[in-house]
This record gives sequence, C-alpha cells and structure tokens, in this order.
Amino acid sequence: MTASHAGASGAKTSSPQNLLVLASSLWAWVFLGLMIAFFAIAVPAVGGASFFTLRNSMNILVAITPVLLLGLGQTFVIIAAGIDLSVGWVMSLASVFSALFIRAAFDAGVPLFPSVCFGLVGAVGVAAIVGFVNGVIIAKLKVPAFIVTLGSSFIVRGVALLFSENTTVIGLPQGIRDYGNESLFYVVHGDGGGFYAFQRPEVSAELLRQMDRILTWPVVLTAVVVLLCAFLLRRTQFGRHTYAIGGSLQASLRTGIPVDRHLIKIYMLSSMTAGVAGFLSTLRFTAGSAVIGDPLLLSSIAAVIIGGVSLSGGAGTILGTVIGSLIIAVLTTGLVMLNVQAFWQFIVVGIVVIAAVLIDQSRDLFLGRRGSRN
Repeated sequence: MTASHAGASGAKTSSPQNLLVLASSLWAWVFLGLMIAFFAIAVPAVGGASFFTLRNSMNILVAITPVLLLGLGQTFVIIAAGIDLSVGWVMSLASVFSALFIRAAFDAGVPLFPSVCFGLVGAVGVAAIVGFVNGVIIAKLKVPAFIVTLGSSFIVRGVALLFSENTTVIGLPQGIRDYGNESLFYVVHGDGGGFYAFQRPEVSAELLRQMDRILTWPVVLTAVVVLLCAFLLRRTQFGRHTYAIGGSLQASLRTGIPVDRHLIKIYMLSSMTAGVAGFLSTLRFTAGSAVIGDPLLLSSIAAVIIGGVSLSGGAGTILGTVIGSLIIAVLTTGLVMLNVQAFWQFIVVGIVVIAAVLIDQSRDLFLGRRGSRN
C-alpha cells in the first residue's frame, strides 16, 4: 500500500514538472508563431506592404546567417557551462584574413574558385588558433572563460585592425560576389519569367527587378553547418561529453571524460563557426572588414538564450538556437517594416532575452526544489 501511495504521489509530482519542461521547451515556437501572425496583420495595415513575401522570407534567412553561425559555436560553449565573448571579433579577424588570402592567391595567378577555397581555409584556420589559445588557458590554467574570452576579444580586435591597416580590405576579384550573393534557385515574376535553378537567368533590367533569389549560397552553406553541428551534438560522443561537462564537471572527471581536451575542442569549434561567418561576410560584401562582427556578439548570445540553452549548462539544442536566431531576425525585420525606431528594436529584443532567462531560471529552480524534496 505504501508503495502504491508513493507511486501515485510520484505521478502527481511528475505531472507539473513535465508540464513545466514542455512549456519551457515550446514557448519559443509559440512566440515565433504569434509574432509572425502579428506582423502578417500589422505590416499591411500600417505600411501597405506584405510581410509574407518570398523576397522578405529570403531576406530574413540572409539576415540570420552570421548571427546563427556565431550562435552555433556558442551553443556548445554554453551547454558546457562556459561563455565565449570573442566570437564577434574572431568573425572580423576571419573576414580580414579571408580577404587577404583570396586577394593574394588571385593576384598570384590562382583561379577564382581555388582562391575562394584558400580564403575559407585561411579564415577558419586563423579562427581555430584563437579558439585553441582560449581553450588552453581556460582548461589548463583554470582561468574563468569570461575573463579569457573578454581579454582575447581585445587582442583579436587589435590584430584585425593591424592587418587591415584600420581600413576595409578591398581589391578582391569581383567574381567572388557571385559566391556571396547568388542563389540556388531563382524566380522571375511577370511575362517572360519563370523558375530557374543553379544559374542566374539572363533577363532584362525590368524583369531583373522582379527576380527573387531563393537560398543564397551563404544560406546553403550555413544550413550545412547547422546540420553538421546538430549531428555532432546529438549523435556523437563529442555531444554527449559536452552535455555531461555542463551538467557536472566533477562527475565528468570521475567517469573518465578528458575534460580539458574536450573544452579546448569546444572553444576551437566556437571560433571556427565564427570564422565561417567572417568568410561569408567577405564574399557577400566583396571586402574584408575588421569591425563586421562587433555588433553581432550580443545578438548571437541572445539567440542561444532565447532558443532555450540553459545558462547553467547541460541543456540546449541546435534547433533551439535556429529558432532563437529566427525570432531575432523576424522581430527586427517586422519592426523595421512597421517604421519603428531602432532604439525600440533594442528594447524589445532585450525584453525577450530577459523573459527567456526568467523562464530558464524558473524551470531550473522549480525542478531543483522538487528534486530536493524527493
């Protein structure tokens, strides 16, 4: 009888816990859906334009690309109970070095596509060095990640400005713009238009203004990185160790997980995704900028938090980070279309971030209290 009573009591206590976990997991999806519905009604009513257009949807995807790439690596770091404040400037450093490598290779007679590949390898390689140094200091010297990555962000900023000579790196071959702005598919509206794949159609100037690009190459590459990161986090030992370290560092050490080596890899991964973001920025703007990533750091952290990655570590998903990035992009785009001033956009995003943290903390607090009672 006692056992059955305990079982019934356990069922009663688990029900609110399950509901809380479900609500904390789905709130971002619900908020995104409500936000899209709001803008779909408000934008036509206020400005006369339509929020639901193919071009606007593709613009949102392009807008989230750098934020999402920074957030992907940050997801691994925060799940492991860390933080990386250097990724914004690592992106800038990668943009500068990818531009320098592409220009040097092309000027030396290397064809365009191999030059672009050389720029990608150079950008990711330089970024990986920064992540390796961060990881070694954090893991081996036991310096708090906040201090290490804050300090390295200043160093990386100085190096980026030094190698760019405090200006934009230009003189790149114009052909790289196609890699940064052309698309997988095209839709040309109007008479004489149609659907095209893999190659931009040769159309008149009038039809060109009615052409929509579907899935630009940076978006496609970002999608590939997202899938690789999702697989790495959910289906590999690397991901399981990441969750374990964030859940309990001491327990991970006792079970034989090589914590120091794993932390170094995590910070390298964080910098490498930022390196990809910097490389894609160079392709998109046909130039290397030493300041391009600076405004994106906080947005990337906000996307991770909104997406449900726990600040205390041990919980989070790549899909959540994607949703968080979409929320920020949709929110910003919708407010711009409503002619809302920029400072209100910052205020609204800040409120959403605080709400996400409160939801995360309330979930952990409730579950912790329930666990201590049991």
